Amino acid sequence: MFRWAIIFAVIALIASLLGFGGVAGLSKDFAIILLVIAVILAIVGFISRGKV
Repeated sequence: MFRWAIIFAVIALIASLLGFGGVAGLSKDFAIILLVIAVILAIVGFISRGKV
């Protein structure tokens, strides 16, 4: 999940440098969403391992 977030962040960076604002914004949004989901899943995984 972190890998996909990084990939979308790189795509957003390259698209913004090339002047594709719409693609850059959409890629940035996907990167943020995936990063938040990955962090939440990591926290839940760490918490659930401690209780088992």
